[in-house]
Amino acid sequence: MCGIFGIHGNEPDVSRLVYYGLWTLQHRGQENSGITCSNGKRIISHKGKGLVAHVYNEDDINKLKGHIAIGHNRYSTFGKTDIDHSQPVYYHQNTVALAHNGNLPVVTNLKKFLTREGVSTIGLNDSEMMLKSIEYWVVKGTPLPDAIRICFPLFTGAFSLLIMTKNELAAVRDRFGIRPLALGRLNGSYIFSSETCAFDAIGATYIRDVEPGEMVIVNKTGLHSFRLAEATLKLDTFELIYFARPDSILLGQSVYEVRKRLGSELAKEAKVTADIVIPVPDSAIPAATGYSEQSKIPLEHALVKNRYIHRTFIKPAQKQRTEGVRMKLNIISHVVKGKSVALVDDSIVRGTTSRRLAALIRACGAKEVHLLIPSPPVRYPDFYGIDTPKQSELVAANMSLAKLKDYIGVDTLQYL
Repeated sequence: MCGIFGIHGNEPDVSRLVYYGLWTLQHRGQENSGITCSNGKRIISHKGKGLVAHVYNEDDINKLKGHIAIGHNRYSTFGKTDIDHSQPVYYHQNTVALAHNGNLPVVTNLKKFLTREGVSTIGLNDSEMMLKSIEYWVVKGTPLPDAIRICFPLFTGAFSLLIMTKNELAAVRDRFGIRPLALGRLNGSYIFSSETCAFDAIGATYIRDVEPGEMVIVNKTGLHSFRLAEATLKLDTFELIYFARPDSILLGQSVYEVRKRLGSELAKEAKVTADIVIPVPDSAIPAATGYSEQSKIPLEHALVKNRYIHRTFIKPAQKQRTEGVRMKLNIISHVVKGKSVALVDDSIVRGTTSRRLAALIRACGAKEVHLLIPSPPVRYPDFYGIDTPKQSELVAANMSLAKLKDYIGVDTLQYL
């Protein structure tokens, strides 16, 4: 679920715009961040561990002078979470750099190709193997579009890619379009972003999505589109349910409005007697708004979020997730005391947040707690980019609805 952002521009300070783009995409990854750029003569890179605010200072951005730049916020699913696997991937041969949003659960053919050609794969993750395969052909003198075209069949899984050389920028999306990737313009520059909200942050205009199975090349002659595979759109719906920012556009629709409609539909299916509707901030606020408007039950923002705590779901360890929930949300107790509460959250994955919140709301004197989820149960692992590889971790896969209701500790549990 990483965030990627790239620019091919006509000015020497595009890295600063990438920096602003990465700020806007911080929600997509919080473990590492990096920017790689080219001034036409050489490729330079800066990467670090932690949030965008911690990784870069003014001197770092000033050193990244160039007309092409790509950036990456990392959310790890493959390989270690430390700086060893931070992106963009670049090996200092002044040849190719790559930023990857997605996950290749099967790298057998990719590894076979590299091994056959004498390229070691020891210690490499999926993103690094993709870079090595493209770099192999570019070093031999193969033009970047042809190198990508040759390697594309070796990439099995989810990938939205930004790939740059000293003079070109490529954007590539897998044939299912599992991860989002959008194209924009700003003052003659072409811009690519995981989400359209980052265009707004720098004053760019959203043009269209990079299509599934499409390769877009930007160079000194302009923008060129190539079809690498037949498109079979299967965008991960968790983007619409939880992950994307509400001010982004996916599938041509406002994420905010989609979530609001999910909540409205849930109100038709799950009619509960409650005094107030409370959203779990921030991702469930649009759905709770839709539920409140449809049900005529007043909305109260009784959960207060600590804005300085990272997203708990994407923390790598269960202990960190539990501690994060404890610090992340507090309840305005007098709002819920003596009330029957309809609590709206976007989904239930491991159940960590739901169980803790139900206990906190009851401890504040709520009469009843009804948990309403504007999405279906998450019962199966996702091998394409969300860190839920084990079905044993998914509570809805291992409990009936009645048992899950009791486990979380609520009076009602209703999914859309």
